[in-house]
Amino acid sequence: MLSNKGFDLWADDYDKSVDIYDNNESYPFAGYKMILNEIYNRILMNSYKSILDVGFGTATLISKLYNNGYEIYGQDFSKRMIEIAQEKMPNANLFNGDISNGLVDELLLHKYDVIIATYSLHHLTDLKKVTFLKSLIKQLNEGGVIYIGDVAFNSRNEHDKCMKEVGDEWDKDEFYFVIDEFLHYFPEIKFEKFSNCSGLITLKK
Repeated sequence: MLSNKGFDLWADDYDKSVDIYDNNESYPFAGYKMILNEIYNRILMNSYKSILDVGFGTATLISKLYNNGYEIYGQDFSKRMIEIAQEKMPNANLFNGDISNGLVDELLLHKYDVIIATYSLHHLTDLKKVTFLKSLIKQLNEGGVIYIGDVAFNSRNEHDKCMKEVGDEWDKDEFYFVIDEFLHYFPEIKFEKFSNCSGLITLKK
């Protein structure tokens, strides 16, 4: 798994790398643009105002929402990613922090209509995901929603099948969502597949 310094070094070429995997419909970014586009359209269809993006990277998604007038907040652990994102969104409220330690204090002062996490939560173990997601739900306004776009599977069988197909390319340092195993903690969780290795997870307050 890349450290924050690793992501700093990757930041300038991140979008190009993602595009290669997405265009080839291959793990881990198959379906990436479709998922981001779906989240974007769903937000536009509702009367949301404030958005928090957890692990926003180069701000591919939230910069478009920023340009549509939304109030943007964000946390990322790569200082270089933040620099790139801030250039796109001068007035966004962006903070440096590792999500494995939760949200930074500045972000805990606010409530949000939407919380987004795209390809960031797989760095957390499943137990840490559960703890973090429960904390995020508390930061939602009533009627708010969490959108998670990530490598994810309905069942452990699907997960293992993909792992076998991918072979040596599989990242053993990452922890991917298996929806069946999260139903106990979040009975209301909704999952929509967008590729053989990814999908959109929705949690509502």
